[in-house]
Amino acid sequence: MKTRRHALGQHFLRDVRLLERIARTIDPRPEDVVIEIGPGKGALTRPLAGLVAKVAAIEKDRILAEALDADKPENVVVVEGDALEASFKDLLGKAAPGKIIGNLPYAISGPFLARMWEERRLFSRAAFLIQREVAERIAAGPGSKEFAPLSIMLQIYFEVKILFRVAPGSFTPPPKVDSAVVSLVRRETPLLAVADEAAFRRFLGGAFAQRRKTLLNNLAAMGLPAEKSASALGALGLIRTVRPEQVTIAAFGALYAALRRA
Repeated sequence: MKTRRHALGQHFLRDVRLLERIARTIDPRPEDVVIEIGPGKGALTRPLAGLVAKVAAIEKDRILAEALDADKPENVVVVEGDALEASFKDLLGKAAPGKIIGNLPYAISGPFLARMWEERRLFSRAAFLIQREVAERIAAGPGSKEFAPLSIMLQIYFEVKILFRVAPGSFTPPPKVDSAVVSLVRRETPLLAVADEAAFRRFLGGAFAQRRKTLLNNLAAMGLPAEKSASALGALGLIRTVRPEQVTIAAFGALYAALRRA
């Protein structure tokens, strides 16, 4: 029988040294305000609280939130709620941009990372323990089969690196997948200046809609004239049969700008 913890995708780290290592991945400073996602029983919360000014820990499970709130360091604020809906701006207040860290439940890692892109201006650094495949996707570069719209959206604004892997045996209960800690450090200058970010995000979604097809075919499926798309690809030195995962971030930016003008 599945418990509520299983339903929420909760797997608790038990390795103290690993927890301390993860806490330091965001370069914690005494003046920092840090948001923690999914603190669970507070195993990461406690070492983190000893390194920063304040930790705002968002926990969806009511029982875990109440238990942590009853036994927490003074500089920890426990928020019972959904990490996809909680107001990061309110939690950070005047401390923004702050830092964010957490053991992301596998079920929300994609939507949550998309939210990180939307609210990127609130954070200077982030580090997440996530499913290894998701970490590889957001850190992937062109030419990799994992390269995807989320890779591009995040890498435009953050330096994304996989720091280290975490084996299933480090958790209780052990998950059925490998995990990894991924770091996101916000760039001083974005890789691209995008005129309409929401439209660019939709453009990327369409460009990768059918990965087995060429980029030109995917653009045609978006209603873009084949002749204009082929001309834009040619101007960027891209062949007609290029696939979306073979195109660099800079080239996607230039292609989007060219097709907007067409």
